[in-house]
This record gives sequence, C-alpha cells and structure tokens, in this order.
Amino acid sequence: MLAATVRVTRDLDLAEECAQDAYTRALQVWERDGIPARPGAWLTTVARNRATDLLRRETVLRRTLPLLVVDEAVSGPGDAPTGPGPIDDDRLRLIFTCCHPALARDAQVALTLRLLCGLSTAEVARAFLVREATMAARLTRAKKKIAAARIPYRVPSAEDLPVRVGAVLDVVHLVYTTGHTAPAGEKLVRDDLTEGAVRLARMLHRLLPGDGDVAGLLALLLLTDARRDTRATADGRLALLAEQDRTRWDRDRIAEGTALLTEALSGRPPTRYAVQAAIAAVHAEAPTWADTDWTEICGLYDVLRALWPNPVVDLNRAAAIGMRDGPGAGLAALEPLREEPALAAYGYLSATRADFLRRLGRWAEAESAYEEALALAGNDVERAFLAERLTEVRGDRR
Repeated sequence: MLAATVRVTRDLDLAEECAQDAYTRALQVWERDGIPARPGAWLTTVARNRATDLLRRETVLRRTLPLLVVDEAVSGPGDAPTGPGPIDDDRLRLIFTCCHPALARDAQVALTLRLLCGLSTAEVARAFLVREATMAARLTRAKKKIAAARIPYRVPSAEDLPVRVGAVLDVVHLVYTTGHTAPAGEKLVRDDLTEGAVRLARMLHRLLPGDGDVAGLLALLLLTDARRDTRATADGRLALLAEQDRTRWDRDRIAEGTALLTEALSGRPPTRYAVQAAIAAVHAEAPTWADTDWTEICGLYDVLRALWPNPVVDLNRAAAIGMRDGPGAGLAALEPLREEPALAAYGYLSATRADFLRRLGRWAEAESAYEEALALAGNDVERAFLAERLTEVRGDRR
C-alpha cells in the first residue's frame, strides 16, 4: 500500500501519512459496514485517493514539490529495464529507491525494513542494536537525502542494474532473515516478510538471469524456506532442526533451490550467497539429523569466512564445530566471540553457549547463559523455548 501511494506523492513522509489515514478510515468504516472482500485493495485505494486530494491543494503542492523523480525518458509504463520483459511492481521500485548508492548501506537497510516491510522504528532499532531515537533520526536523515538528491522512483536502467543490485540483494536477504525469526511478537515467523523476500528475489533473478549472486540468494531463500512450516509445532512451540519432521519439508522448493545453486556455483569464485545456499543444501539433503555432514558444513563455513568476514558467521561456524567435534570444542570456538562488540547484545551467542554448557553438565554456567539469552530474546516463541530450557537446567542442577 505504501509503495503504491509513493507513486502518487513522490514523498515518503506524505505517503506514510496517507497510509496511516487509510487505516484510521478503515477502523471507522469497517466497524459499520464490515470488512471488504479485498481489504488490501480498499486500503490502497483510500490511501491513494487521500494523497491525490492533498496534492490538489496548492499550498500542499508547493510544500511537497516532487521529492522522488520519475525519469520519463528512462522509465516506461513498467519502469523496468530492457531485458526478459517488463516488471511492473511498486515494491521493486521502492526497494531500489531505498537502496540508492547515495545512501549509506545501514540507511538503505533501515529504510527498507521501515517502509517496505512495515517494521516499527523500535523494531528496526532493535535489529541494528541502537536506541529508538537514534534510529528515528537516521531514518529522517535518509528520507531527507532522498529528497535532496532527487532520487528517481524506478528500477534502474539495464546498464546501471548490475552495479545497484548488490545493495538490494543484501536488503532482500535481511528482509527474509527478519521474517524467518521475527524480532518481536507472538509468532516465530512473519510469513509476509519471508514470502515478500522470495518474491523480490524471483523478480531480481528474472531481471538478471545470468547473475550468480542473484541465483545464489534465491537458492538460499528457497532452501531455507522449504523448512518454514516445520519450525514450530502444532501448539506453537519452537522445533529445533534436529526435531523437525523432514517428510514435511517442501521438496519442490529444495529441488528448485538445488538447481539454482548449481547455476550459482558455475561461476568462479563463488559468492557468499552461493556458499550460504550450499550450507542450506547440506541440511536439506540429509535424510535425518544424524546423517548431517558436519565436516562439509564446517568446511563451507571456512570458505564463507574468507569471502565474508562476519562475527555471526564465526558464531555459526562454532556451532557447527560443536556438532562435529562435541560441545567442548564448540564452547572453545565460542570463547573469542564473547569479546566481540557486535555480538554483545546478540542473544544467539548466549543461547549457543548455554546449549553447549547444558550438554557438558555445567549446570550453574548453563543457567547463567540461559538467563542472559532470555533477557536478550524478543520473540515470544523463542522466549518460551529458552524459559523451558532454563527450568530444565535449574531442575538438573538441584
């Protein structure tokens, strides 16, 4: 709805205001007349009509001169580059606007999460591990820069697309991971974000069918998303990978992701998304948890570290070492990461340590680690799982 409204306003702030007005109107009208058959279309129409009304007023028009430029010489009816066919999608336009190279990478990601994914400013701040006021100021500066730079609201031309796509891939990946484990709320997964990310990745693959990075990202999302329906039990409890019913994994998505992975790995050197997809493929191909090839996974993490040095990669590698060589080895691999500033408020570090300590029977240390992980968790499903493990560890300690 927001992306469609931006096409009318060319102004991100005004589009947000019109979207909020549409929700307010819905609360009034729907209570009286009932929910329409297509509530999304109803909201979009009301928001766009509100934007049109505002822009008709001369004073508002002068105050909000077109802040997002549509270059008619470049963008046609579909605003898509020449290639395998036009793609007319407002969300794709909006994500390329948010990911313009005039903006810093953290601003690109933050804007996309706020505007495209509907996360609150507080949720975006939590994802970046900063205060809400800091994130609000960062978002305001980014939107002002879009206005000052008169950034076009369109998909780039075919010549510019390869240069611009890297930032978009990073953001689509973060959108997916944000939905894969929601930062807050009652549900483990936000289906709207995961499905939206897969949809955007498919569009990018259609735009750049020969790009190994795009193929790698789409492969990663499909191979990961194949497990989505088994990550929680019927009663809403978290199901670890070892506990999931693999017969319910989406084999069509696994097959499609594996074929895309082969395509992505045909280029040299492999991209980080291709290596991440290869790790997901090892999990997908193992018929049981016990059959998982942890040696191969550890080797792939070594490759990934070289391509993309990142403390979260180091954490995942340490977890894989613990599965391959035992909890003691995994705990030793985690120790250096406890001094890593970027992981200071990252709950999965504490949760991974807690699991290794529990498996080693070091109950007091495990209890402390679970308490720390629970304090850092925001998702209700994960919090319930950690609280259950904490109770078990306290019982074993007694």
